Amino acid sequence: MIGQLYERSLAGAAVEIEYADGRTAPLDSARWLTPIDGDEAMLARCDGPTLDVGSGPGRLTVALARRGVPALGVDVAPYAVHLTRRAGGRAICRNVFERLPGHGRWATALLADGNIGIGGDPDALLRRVRELVRPGGEVIAEVEPPGTAGRVERVRLRGRELAGAWFGWATVSVSDLGTLAWRNGFACVDSWKEAGRWFASLR
Repeated sequence: MIGQLYERSLAGAAVEIEYADGRTAPLDSARWLTPIDGDEAMLARCDGPTLDVGSGPGRLTVALARRGVPALGVDVAPYAVHLTRRAGGRAICRNVFERLPGHGRWATALLADGNIGIGGDPDALLRRVRELVRPGGEVIAEVEPPGTAGRVERVRLRGRELAGAWFGWATVSVSDLGTLAWRNGFACVDSWKEAGRWFASLR
């Protein structure tokens, strides 16, 4: 159901994020269909085989392919994978915790658009991504501004007549990354701001 509602949102239907405390917010998936100011801050650092985790409709995967950088998008929504492939990118429909091609050989892994929050457990996700990149590889994550409270919330997607299952999603601030990276095996963290967005590199 999560995938179905997400796909409806990509197709233009009204879908919202519902939080366990009753808050709601629109799911504006259309913004992921085209380049976003600040994307270059991630793309310019990808000079080797790149795994785009939670790639959605694949704007970053496709942009890398057009630059001649080998890239693979990974997403759980079949329609998002279809959009990526239709635009000329490579993508597979799979959960990041499942078996993936190129295990231990990716130069870079992208966690764009706050995807460090996938699953509601940033520690588990970073440990998994660290397994996927090669020694000396880099993880590039988009995070929240300094001082933002880190938290894990229960959320679900809701459409006009459908509601998905509850799942965990984490909010991670750039201020949290030093400790988070160190305890999951990353020795170096660099952060920067571009076009109002915050990014970090973990090596």
